[in-house]
Amino acid sequence: MDERKPRGRKPVNISLTKRQKEELEITVRGTNTPHMQVIRAGIILQANGGGRNAHIAEDMGCNVNTVRTWRGRWAKAEKVLAEAEQEMEVKEYRKLVRNVLTDNSRNGTPGKFSAEQLCQIIAVACQPPEEVDCPVTHWTPRELANEVVNQEIVESISVRHIGRFLKGVGLKTTPNPVLAYE
Repeated sequence: MDERKPRGRKPVNISLTKRQKEELEITVRGTNTPHMQVIRAGIILQANGGGRNAHIAEDMGCNVNTVRTWRGRWAKAEKVLAEAEQEMEVKEYRKLVRNVLTDNSRNGTPGKFSAEQLCQIIAVACQPPEEVDCPVTHWTPRELANEVVNQEIVESISVRHIGRFLKGVGLKTTPNPVLAYE
């Protein structure tokens, strides 16, 4: 038993069934398992042994809040896991366990530009610069950013944002402009 003195409030109790324990051990030993799922499975296995959050965090090399989070998520899923254990085949059940150990999706910041604006930026990028009286033969991210602002498609856009966006849709610009003087 652990000789360290417990600190803080009592952690959420975790009681694993034999099958849950086996699945978590498979997850910990998996060579193709994402690292964070291995950590989370290790947290749950240690929590099943009655480990305190601070002790588990120290052993797993993570933050105590991480241990609390995953211990709580597992506790919330215990009923569903226990019911599914009786009904599901091995592969389905393994997928369910891994799903419990997966991060929730995060919404993030909403996009700055509308779909219409993005389509207009692509349209400008697809036309030759000469058609809009731009003195280059190929678009650069800087020239394209200036042009979409001049055409009032967007209020402002960074050169890097234009570059990343075009790369994401498979369009290329040239890094150095070729001036078209006559």
